[in-house]
Amino acid sequence: MNSNGHQPITVLIVDDSPDSLGMLNQALNSEGMTVLVALGGKQALKITERITPDIVLLDALMPEIDGFETCRQIVAKKPSLPIIFMTGLSKTEDIIRGLESGAVDYITKPINNQEAIARLKVHVHNARRQLSAKAVLDSADQSIIAIDKLGFIIWATNRAEQQLDQYEHEPQILFSHLQTALNKTWEKDPTATVQLDGFENSTISVTYLNQVGSQHLIRLSGHNHNLDLARLIEKLPVTQREAEVLLWLSKGKSNWDIATILGIKPRTINKHLEQIFKKLDVDNRTAAAGIALDAVSFV
Repeated sequence: MNSNGHQPITVLIVDDSPDSLGMLNQALNSEGMTVLVALGGKQALKITERITPDIVLLDALMPEIDGFETCRQIVAKKPSLPIIFMTGLSKTEDIIRGLESGAVDYITKPINNQEAIARLKVHVHNARRQLSAKAVLDSADQSIIAIDKLGFIIWATNRAEQQLDQYEHEPQILFSHLQTALNKTWEKDPTATVQLDGFENSTISVTYLNQVGSQHLIRLSGHNHNLDLARLIEKLPVTQREAEVLLWLSKGKSNWDIATILGIKPRTINKHLEQIFKKLDVDNRTAAAGIALDAVSFV
């Protein structure tokens, strides 16, 4: 704890000319903050792989890897880490470029220390509130994501990250869905539910919740076949095959349908159901299906 009784702040300053930031460094230290320094983008990336500072002050113009690319790479791995650009550039397109690369704010050089510290504290406070909210939603097993005004995901609960794993190799598809929903669908009807298409065995949809500051909170619902199987095995005392039978049972499939889907004999389905009923302590299909739906439910 610092002298003010607040949680201390760790700041990473990234600049190839740190001597010019001597006064800022001194000012941050006088506020009880811990200051780390990286002399370039590569060093900054190595530091953020090992530790997570509370905020990054990042110079825009640097050799090898400039600030824009450094920002993109940091945000890709740690989207909740706030980054403030330090720049002598004053053109609107340069400022927009910095914000689009993932920065939350920018300050111009020469730096006004008091202004920089004030902005820094605000962004750290907001980031900590976000992490606290995420922790609460995680504990409640909620599937929630926060996106910015462009449609990029800022943070996601653990449940949502699992649900969106299918987009890992094609994030542009997800971004396109969210951007379209935010800029077209939800502007006209905030209560609309939008389907996320483009993947097999998935019926994921998103619903707008509300706006908190510059973030838009979105709820995910629906089901992903592979994830549902994993959750059944995690939450219920069933085997892989029993989970498969139970999942299709919860979708209203008959024994014949399930046997055809799984490529096994119908009488084998009966044997699996006998074991499932026994393990779940139920005596009929409806009760078993209800337990399965509760286990995979996203609401």
